[in-house]
Amino acid sequence: MGTLQTEPAQSRPDLLAPPVAKALAVWPIEAVIDVDQVLVAPIDATLADTAAFCDAYGVGLAESANCVIVAGRRGDETRYAACIVLATTRADVNGVVRRRLDVRKASFAPMGEAVSLTGMEYGGITPIGLPASWPILVDSRVVAVPHVIIGSGVRNSKIAIPGPALGALPGAEVIDGLARPVE
Repeated sequence: MGTLQTEPAQSRPDLLAPPVAKALAVWPIEAVIDVDQVLVAPIDATLADTAAFCDAYGVGLAESANCVIVAGRRGDETRYAACIVLATTRADVNGVVRRRLDVRKASFAPMGEAVSLTGMEYGGITPIGLPASWPILVDSRVVAVPHVIIGSGVRNSKIAIPGPALGALPGAEVIDGLARPVE
């Protein structure tokens, strides 16, 4: 986990977005990991973007995951999903994600929309605490990593969590080929 100074996330709600703190308070996957294994570390908010963060804190891109919010329309309905992919990959938004959402076209949700709907800061969105109706699509590479660094809902911290726990979140689906390696 590089040079991150971690501690149990529940002990530092000041480092979490409100929906994330609320979700940890009712942690649904005790059978997979104890909530005390969800760790948080403060970071410089100006270094929250993946490449800058990894460089500054000595975290490998293969240990860092991104949570991107995707939107697609079907008739008058907008369908959302969160995609969890390693920083070494990019989500296949107009292939795998579009088909999973059953929409004609999918794209990254606009920043304002993503922030408003999640209650989290852009650049810090995490799958913990998202709206319950949204599927959480997790690339199979993510669950294979012993510990993954991901957003905390705010830009001034990061969460460290076992990769398999992300695949066990309510509404999560582990998908082979959700992401493609960055070339």
